[in-house]
Amino acid sequence: MPIVQLSAQFVREASCPPEKGKVDYYDSAIKGFILEARPSGGKTFHLRYRDAHGKLRQHKIGDATAISYDKARQKAQRLRSEVALGGNPLEERQALRLVPTLAEFIRDTYIPHIHLYRRNFQSTLSFINCHILPRFGSKHLDAITTNMLSEAHMDLRAKGYALAQANKLPILFKIMFNLAKKKDIQGAQSNPASGVVLFDPNNAKERYLSAAETQRLHEALARSDNTQLKHIVALLLMSGCRKRELLDAKWEHFDLERRNWRIPMSKSGKARNIPISARVLEILNSLPRWKDCPYLIPNPETKKPFGNLFYPWDKVRKEVGLPDLRMHDLRHTFASNLVNSGQSIYVVSKLLGHSQLKTTARYSHLADETLLSAVDAAAKVVDASWKSSAQPQV
Repeated sequence: MPIVQLSAQFVREASCPPEKGKVDYYDSAIKGFILEARPSGGKTFHLRYRDAHGKLRQHKIGDATAISYDKARQKAQRLRSEVALGGNPLEERQALRLVPTLAEFIRDTYIPHIHLYRRNFQSTLSFINCHILPRFGSKHLDAITTNMLSEAHMDLRAKGYALAQANKLPILFKIMFNLAKKKDIQGAQSNPASGVVLFDPNNAKERYLSAAETQRLHEALARSDNTQLKHIVALLLMSGCRKRELLDAKWEHFDLERRNWRIPMSKSGKARNIPISARVLEILNSLPRWKDCPYLIPNPETKKPFGNLFYPWDKVRKEVGLPDLRMHDLRHTFASNLVNSGQSIYVVSKLLGHSQLKTTARYSHLADETLLSAVDAAAKVVDASWKSSAQPQV
């Protein structure tokens, strides 16, 4: 274990005797700073130190042919300072090697996660494959910055994508990094998406069916070639559930005696319960059933849930002169009917299964309209009495 005064000249001239596997030259100035010389002529700088537990560690600084003596010496001094403050440079380097690329994280962690906790993820996977993996897949998690995400976010908008579609990029990154941090994955200590400002799409569509439109829709559904469509639309209108929740529903989820429908996994990722009204109960009791088919409203031909109802639905909505009516608008109509019947936003939120009350806030203006109607009605009663008392006495 020769102790020498390392210098640029010594590094150039240092050698290892042929009969030895290697020789370590210890610097007399910086404790633990080593030049390792090998019979092949190769030389490497190291720092040898004891960690906080007293265990001997050796951290490789770099090859002497790739890094100068002065640079190696500066690095050794920085590492020695870290050790003095309780740091462990070797552990930190090993941790960096454990940081996955984004593609590895998505493959090994994120996709298995959404398979367990989400019902519909095909559109998410498509977005990831088209807009995230080509640009960020090869980058390690700790190499992804807020500026990178902001640029990608702006690029999607510049390419003509809708504001809401462009917002999917930072939103997905925020979700993925939160998941990585929750699972203690290296490289996810900070979330680069937190600093990205989302576009304001201001495109929340609020379409509600009037009583006349509902009647026309009911009559057209009775004539549809899809015999299950009338049941599907009726239940969407009267329960306020999401389309996929209904199409994937099984009879085992229903307790008709207690009038309760338990949805095992909703959009929020949690199970929720929907109370069954008397009218919905009538519809459920009238539904056709097939032997060994567990689904509530299956495709009669396949006995499996409908995958896409676009064509029969599109035909019906055009027939009644409502080409812009979406199936999701049936859920909005349910909420509108609740608010207009005097129910609070809190009740509407619970029945719709919103995880946050602010999601239900879009219906608050309907509550204002209901209140205005109420005060107008009250004013009319008072006004009638006021006018009668104001008549001149004869």
